[in-house]
Amino acid sequence: MLLEGSCHCQAVTFRVKSPHPYPFNRCYCSICRKTAGGGGYAINLSADSKTLSCIGEEHITIYRARIKGEQSTAERHFCKHCATSLWVYDPDWPELIHPFASAIDTPLPSPPQNVHMMLGSRADWVEIDARFQDKCFDEYPDESLAEWHQRLGLER
Repeated sequence: MLLEGSCHCQAVTFRVKSPHPYPFNRCYCSICRKTAGGGGYAINLSADSKTLSCIGEEHITIYRARIKGEQSTAERHFCKHCATSLWVYDPDWPELIHPFASAIDTPLPSPPQNVHMMLGSRADWVEIDARFQDKCFDEYPDESLAEWHQRLGLER
């Protein structure tokens, strides 16, 4: 599925192809919560990094979080004007890019279930809206974004 996204001020627009476009994986870690805002979590999609095309790259800056005192290899791309979180890229997995669902302008399919991850890091004020079919994890889930899509037959 072709995903088109942008920042709030429209300085940055991008396109990327994703076989995994369902916004199901809600991450409550302090990095996602503090850098992406929202309901106390962020939702990352998965896409093919080779298909990324971007207009306005000069308006993008990168943040690399510190985890347990070490700088992460993951690069969080965001607009330096309006601070919209755009995507995460990690050179440890160069074939992947993880756009934030919140930056996608293309209508996304509704997921049949959600995965709530990193609940051990959630803020006390965050209420988890987990439904019967949802899965919850204190840390990382037991399957990847691709495996979740494959298990449910949702690849595009």
